[in-house]
Amino acid sequence: MSEDVWSPSAPVGAERDAPRGAAGSVTLIIPTFNEAGNVAELLRRLGRALPGDLPCEVLFVDDSTDDTPAVVEKAAADHPFPVSVLHREVAEGGLGGAVVEGIRRADSDWIVVMDADLQHPPHLVPELVGEGERTGADLVVASRYVSGGSRAGLAGSYRVAVSRAATWLAKGLFPRALRGISDPMSGFFAMRRSAVTDGALRPLGYKILLELAVRCRPAPVAEVPFVFQERFAGESKSTAREGLRFLAHLASLRSAAPLARMIGFGLIGLTGFVPNLVALWLLTGAGMHYLPAEIVANQAGVLWNFVLIEVLLFRERRRYRHWADRVGRFALLANADLLLRIPLIAVFVGRLGMGVLPATALALVTTFVLRFAATEALVYLPRRTSPVEAGHRTRS
Repeated sequence: MSEDVWSPSAPVGAERDAPRGAAGSVTLIIPTFNEAGNVAELLRRLGRALPGDLPCEVLFVDDSTDDTPAVVEKAAADHPFPVSVLHREVAEGGLGGAVVEGIRRADSDWIVVMDADLQHPPHLVPELVGEGERTGADLVVASRYVSGGSRAGLAGSYRVAVSRAATWLAKGLFPRALRGISDPMSGFFAMRRSAVTDGALRPLGYKILLELAVRCRPAPVAEVPFVFQERFAGESKSTAREGLRFLAHLASLRSAAPLARMIGFGLIGLTGFVPNLVALWLLTGAGMHYLPAEIVANQAGVLWNFVLIEVLLFRERRRYRHWADRVGRFALLANADLLLRIPLIAVFVGRLGMGVLPATALALVTTFVLRFAATEALVYLPRRTSPVEAGHRTRS
């Protein structure tokens, strides 16, 4: 990842600065993507809202393709707190990845995350930190769904409905991790740095609070009501593509445990019957003999299963092998399942005296468990490296 870091060498109001890592210190992390029109107003409001005795610094983590970093530099010259910008050439992990990169840089007592578009009111930053100090909470969420909060700034009934549906879905999938969090879709929150295990974070898209709450399990949790504002300038980055990334992120978080991953593996395998049967119908309808048609149609189901498993279950492990290697291994295991099932049925019927139906059911379960274990071990676990390869990677 190529990156540039800029910070003012002598910011205005330097006498108000505190040493990094001081008790009660705050790093305000603001991820940006083409938010040049909002930066100056955001910093102006922050300068007015933050108390002069608060040891605070502002870090923009920028993935922009416009002049946002230059605008930050210009606006920071008149800001009473230290302001820096980290520009990432590769936007790995999207907005969530930008926040994680900011967390890695921070060594303050508190981290506050907020958007740059001024839909998150800057005057609430001290209140979020103050609530955490007062209650001893590890996480303080600015919520639209507690008394005094409002989602008024959401543009249109469609976005309101999508936001509400995403909230219900997340809380339904993670009832324990999100207990006490009424607004897990909020992008505005404060968290103690000591409660963040950044090495465990693997965000996808823009719902970083969900990632932090599920993987780090901060406790206790407090909430502060806030009124979601209208965007000050620019355009919303919420798109259908981000919605799909959110669903993939939910699946990845939910399948982190081996048992949940195995259940997901089985459910995906069941959906593979649909493309298998469709392909078989098309091939036999075109005049192909049913036996070779069965073999070819099975590959349609295998490909379908592979794509879903890649996206929903093993997204974080795809880097361990080249995609062609993964496809080949997965297809080999999926087809070997057919070859293994028939001898198993013969053993269960001939040697153990089982009926055909229970023997078939037991063979299906056995080969499923074996295929799941083999898929994890042979397709998605890291390859063993020789000492020579390991040395080369270390040097490079």
